Amino acid sequence: MASLKEIKERIQSVRSTRKITSAMKMVAAAKLHRTQREASALVPYSEELQRIVAHLSAGTHEEVVALATEREVRGVTIVGFASNSTLCGAYNANVGREVAAARNTYSQLPPEGVRVVAMGKRLATELTKLGVTFEEGDGALSEHPNYPDFRQMAEGLMADFLDRRTDRVELVYYKFHSAGKQELVRERLLPIELPEGSAENFQDVDYILEPSREELIATLLPREVSLRLYTAALSAIASEHAARMVAMQAATDNADDLIGELSIEYNKQRQQAITTELLDIVGGQSR
Repeated sequence: MASLKEIKERIQSVRSTRKITSAMKMVAAAKLHRTQREASALVPYSEELQRIVAHLSAGTHEEVVALATEREVRGVTIVGFASNSTLCGAYNANVGREVAAARNTYSQLPPEGVRVVAMGKRLATELTKLGVTFEEGDGALSEHPNYPDFRQMAEGLMADFLDRRTDRVELVYYKFHSAGKQELVRERLLPIELPEGSAENFQDVDYILEPSREELIATLLPREVSLRLYTAALSAIASEHAARMVAMQAATDNADDLIGELSIEYNKQRQQAITTELLDIVGGQSR
């Protein structure tokens, strides 16, 4: 049985840990709020861009649009988004397993035909454990994403696709819905899926286009690809902060429970010690 001094020291230790987890939860909440604000600012632009692209490309045969051309998959690029740090529950491990599963989907391809890009140091660690060969992406973008860098990254992926160095690009990341809900998704970035149906189903106005429809599609589709990549990164970061906030809240609650249990044990032993001392005093007086 632990002594009163040991129990008291443990209570102090747990209280110190609780202060840390509580502070980390507040930091994660602040970062989540900031990331949500950045993502929300993209929504109007993203929705309008998608609407315009849908209008322009509706009814267009996919072979006319180079970035939408379907072909036999002989090379694939998988980009996974995780974090640079830990203490966010099973967030990084889940992304690592999903990337490994995506890699195994193309097991029929030669090793050089599958390129895996790990965005986040912890994802690199998880893939190393799973024996997956990968390339490390820019770790700074996993903490401080910015559109110009992701546009440059998207341009590189599109160039690989157009030059047939890869025939498919997939993203693996946590899609943020709310602070309490994040969904691990695997989605295709390239080739782009064009809207189904005829142009009349999407257009309610007879537009006069200048330059031509094909030139506008060629200009806007790369922007949509860049925006989707950037949005995926923001969603992954928001999900990371939400996962860390939940994990730190759980750790704080566990600390509270442990402090309560230790306090009860301390009071019991203290009461027992006082009772023993009183009995010794009474016994001494009676003699």
